[in-house]
Amino acid sequence: MDPRKMRILQAVTDDYINTAEPVGSRTIARKYGLGVSPATIRNEMSDLEELGYLEQPHTSAGRVPSDKGYRFYVDVLMDPAEIGPEVRARLREEFAARRQVMEQMIHHAARLLSVMTHYTAVVVAPKTSETAIRRLQLTPLDEMNVLAVLVTEPGFVEHHVIELASPMDEATLQKLGQRLNDYLVGKTPKEVNRGLLERLREDLEPKRLYDETVELLMRSVGSRCEERVYFDGTLHLFEQPEFRDVERAKALLGFLEQEEAVSSMLSEISRRSGTQVTIGHEHPREEMYECSMVTATYHVGGTVVGTVGVVGPTRMEYSKAVSAVGALADSLSEVLTQMTRRPA
Repeated sequence: MDPRKMRILQAVTDDYINTAEPVGSRTIARKYGLGVSPATIRNEMSDLEELGYLEQPHTSAGRVPSDKGYRFYVDVLMDPAEIGPEVRARLREEFAARRQVMEQMIHHAARLLSVMTHYTAVVVAPKTSETAIRRLQLTPLDEMNVLAVLVTEPGFVEHHVIELASPMDEATLQKLGQRLNDYLVGKTPKEVNRGLLERLREDLEPKRLYDETVELLMRSVGSRCEERVYFDGTLHLFEQPEFRDVERAKALLGFLEQEEAVSSMLSEISRRSGTQVTIGHEHPREEMYECSMVTATYHVGGTVVGTVGVVGPTRMEYSKAVSAVGALADSLSEVLTQMTRRPA
């Protein structure tokens, strides 16, 4: 594409993102100072339409970018907005203040991203089945009840109360807990299976408490073996002209409520490294054809554990979204990695 066509495509895209109105040649000539006449711009826009970069919603209207046009804009023409060091520092502080409860931090990440972009934010939390066990703590509540707490990196907590068949002294409970921790700490829950745990059974008394603790452990592992998807700012969709049609919005919201389907789609996108922009018909699901999604992976110590992103119309403010998603993913990664370095 020659430089003049690129300047015109960028002007059309910028204007349509800002106004949500089809863009005509006179508008480009008046607002963007390209140094050519409206007639020349009109001819170039016609060429861009033939090449598939622009579309004309109605014969008498101006033009709007196509999915192909947005893709060229994102890959070639767009300059990401600058996220200053003070904003990045504030993000890290926000996460650090909530790091005692991992799920609260993940949910807060979705809220921050929604506030920063005014789009619907999505965060996929790590699978606990793929993160190392930090400790299993057994605490007596009274003579007949024990609180079992399973903590996995970088800070997920599962807890259950075990009802005993007969009273259990604290020394026996601590012995069992220590023996289990000797075996469990550092392993991922998916590495723990009933067969391996059975090897410990012959060494431990009482067998009954051991059996119930192992049952609890297996339930805890299973309860979080799938990724969880958190959303925030869903109502931002209705602020966009594209989704003021209730039926159109319902189709999209219906899809976003399918946690497994959304998680699967994000997992596919996240196989590519870095910040990703998925536009319109590039999505695998028809419900997303009128949307764009900007996503980035976050990690713990270099290992990818989840995804953050935003969903909005294809007429998205890509430069702002790309910068915000990238900055939040970086800050979340930094705090989570610091959490894993804390003593158990």
